[in-house]
Amino acid sequence: MKKLTLLIAAAGLLQACGNKGPAYDATGTFEADEVIVSAEVAGKILWMPIEEGQTIAQDSVVVKIDAGNLALQKAQIEASANALQQKTNDVQPQLKLLQEQLQVQQAQMATLEKEKRRFEALVKADAATPKQLDDIVAQINVLQQQMLVTRQQMNVQQSTVGTANRSILSEQAPLTKRADIIADQINRSNVINPINGTVLLKYANAGEVVGAGKALYKIADLSNLQLRAYITGDQLSQIKLGQQVKVLVDDGKKNYKTYSGAIIWIADKAEFTPKTIQTKDERANLVYAIKVLVPNDGYLKIGQYGEVDW
Repeated sequence: MKKLTLLIAAAGLLQACGNKGPAYDATGTFEADEVIVSAEVAGKILWMPIEEGQTIAQDSVVVKIDAGNLALQKAQIEASANALQQKTNDVQPQLKLLQEQLQVQQAQMATLEKEKRRFEALVKADAATPKQLDDIVAQINVLQQQMLVTRQQMNVQQSTVGTANRSILSEQAPLTKRADIIADQINRSNVINPINGTVLLKYANAGEVVGAGKALYKIADLSNLQLRAYITGDQLSQIKLGQQVKVLVDDGKKNYKTYSGAIIWIADKAEFTPKTIQTKDERANLVYAIKVLVPNDGYLKIGQYGEVDW
């Protein structure tokens, strides 16, 4: 009878040990890099066909915000820029008039030069007086001065009109930049999904009016989750970056599901033990946080507990 009692006690002890589960070196919860996507311009949401739990591809347009007002602003700025050309002065009519005047003076100069040569010949032949030749030379000098003034008037006219036009057209560059800024805002009215991931939360719906910076939805890549766990200083020397470890997750049947993971981050400073985290050495007051990257087969969830064994 005594032998039978010992056998039953031994069997109970073995069963209790079997239900205790596997040992682990650290424990923590799963998390992911969550991205909150916000509106970059204010307006009414015209289109937002996403739902929580939906997987969205990177660079896809997921939200459209009404940009009609921005389009009108851009058109107004472009019209103002185009109107500047009509405000500029055309220097060609004035230049044409002065060029015609110069051509007449050049024709007169040619005639006077011819007369000068004729009178020089007559003076040599004593058929004309030197005074007549001097009068011709004086007329040539006066005409040369007139031609010089005409050329100066042409230069002044070009410079004056050019300066005035540059002053008017100097407003075109700022207007163009303003139009470019509005065009960029119009492009930003189409919200582009930044990563491949699953929508975790929606903060807005189609038909709502949102302001710039308003959160629209939260998304995260759940294909790989990070187990954030805590270790003691004694365990710190046992791990390194890139080290392969086992991650154990309770499958709800008093058993554990095993995953392979890799340590991708080790804190460089110790911190006080979080209340929700247990470590192998419960007496430790300071612990180091680590992150283990674990491929997700769909069963791992954000906030779920996991245990690390190396």
